Amino acid sequence: MALVESLQKAIDYMEVHLLENLTIEVIAKQANLSSSHFQRTFMILTDLSVGDYLRRRRLTLAAQELTSSECKIIDLAYKYGYETPEAFTKAFRKQHGVTPSEARNGIGKLQSYNRLTIQVSLKGVEPMNYRIVEREAFKVVGVKRECPCGGEKAEGPGIPEFWAEMNANGTVNRLIPLLNGKIHGVLGISDNYNPESNTMDYWIAAEHAGVVPDGLSSIDFPAAKWIAFEVKGSIPTAITDAWKRIYSEWLPSNGYAPAELPSIEAYISQDLTSPNSTNEIWLAVQ
Repeated sequence: MALVESLQKAIDYMEVHLLENLTIEVIAKQANLSSSHFQRTFMILTDLSVGDYLRRRRLTLAAQELTSSECKIIDLAYKYGYETPEAFTKAFRKQHGVTPSEARNGIGKLQSYNRLTIQVSLKGVEPMNYRIVEREAFKVVGVKRECPCGGEKAEGPGIPEFWAEMNANGTVNRLIPLLNGKIHGVLGISDNYNPESNTMDYWIAAEHAGVVPDGLSSIDFPAAKWIAFEVKGSIPTAITDAWKRIYSEWLPSNGYAPAELPSIEAYISQDLTSPNSTNEIWLAVQ
């Protein structure tokens, strides 16, 4: 349960310092996690980026103060981190559907996002099939693109569009003959989260021992202990559900924490939309 406790400690820290200029590095430090692993864990468990959570909470409190005090709107804008009343009004309308002036006059309804409490399920009703794999250093080759992580700040084509493009131009078919490692299937790899832009580097790749082919790049993975989780069901729903179970059930009830390595999704089945599709998630642990 140490993971849950550390996450809750970081959330409590955010609430205490909500009106300050918080950074992901300072918040993640409260949970004893790197900024990238904290953000990934937070998003998997809450479906929100840290930035989205802070924004929603600040605008919730701003709405409460707006309707219960005579504080000027311009003062509220500065108090809750907006450089101009116009920026505050735009964000306020996006969340609540009304302007601050309309809210003060009782027009429309307000959306309240309450303080977050992390809860996990340790029922173990459905088993999770996995194996522990001690691996020597290995390499993957493929193509990389910076992709938005989702949430309110997400802009531009994302991971599904990246896969569609690489399938259409033949890159995925080019990777399949290169597979000659222990991780089967074409891989989706997440790395280098950027909290400022809410983006990450996403790779479509294959484990390959050999020369890096022209037009492809590579990642070298050091020796590490990996947990390979079996994922059954139609993609992408099954992968999303598996990640939630890993972080909300498996990690809290086992003596491991994620290592500082990119996570890997291995797409093994030929028909990924089939309910009988079987694939894997590889998570490096310490």
